[in-house]
Amino acid sequence: MSTNVSPGWVRAAAVADVSDGEVVGVAVCDADIALYNIGGKIYATANICTHALARLSDGFVDGESIECPLHGGRFDIRTGKGLCDPIKRDLKVFRVRVLGDEIQIEM
Repeated sequence: MSTNVSPGWVRAAAVADVSDGEVVGVAVCDADIALYNIGGKIYATANICTHALARLSDGFVDGESIECPLHGGRFDIRTGKGLCDPIKRDLKVFRVRVLGDEIQIEM
């Protein structure tokens, strides 16, 4: 267990696990989380599309958006905002910090 965890912050992955321009799904505290590396900055959202329960980590990163693999809805990775139909509800986003080689999210 990491010594760099403070109340509310939980290890999600190693920085090396999330390549630039990629999305990776992880389980954190029984939550399904999508981690993204966009130009060296790490972001975290819920991993399940709000439209049809597909895993966003199976989707496609395009710049600062993620496209759901099921029906093509897109979300802004930075804010969780739904960007087009059929999305009607935004994604939950999580605060992220990087300590050393570790990605942590606030739960």
